[in-house]
Amino acid sequence: MTRLLAGQPQHTDGALTKENLAREAGVSHATVHRATDVLAEWNAHVPHPVRRTPSERARDDTITTLRTQLTQARGQVRELQGQLDALATVTANLYAENLTLRKHLHGRPPAQALGDASSLAWPVTPFDPVSSLAPFETRPDGTLGHGGAHA
Repeated sequence: MTRLLAGQPQHTDGALTKENLAREAGVSHATVHRATDVLAEWNAHVPHPVRRTPSERARDDTITTLRTQLTQARGQVRELQGQLDALATVTANLYAENLTLRKHLHGRPPAQALGDASSLAWPVTPFDPVSSLAPFETRPDGTLGHGGAHA
């Protein structure tokens, strides 16, 4: 205790805390709290808890704000991932339905499938909905969109 109060700590940063008192004495925090006579002497020299400095409070406030923002951003990411998964499922289902309809269309004679417009028949081309998705980016206005210019 004498070293800590004199500002000459050997094992701590020198802050006048009970935790540092325990470290300087080489005992556990619980041991310090059981030693009532030592605590009484400590409280006589350090009558009130050490306050945080304004810069420490500002730092802690900034950390709290950033943690809150991070939690909110993670929630938005989860929500957007859910929407993306749902849209990918819808796209895959529409793709499968489109293929089925094209096969059905090409399985009949063109005049029967399209009336007199047999020249409108098109070849079935493979389409992969997953590989055709372009990477999304955040636009300056905060919305999501494909890379490049947007309307």
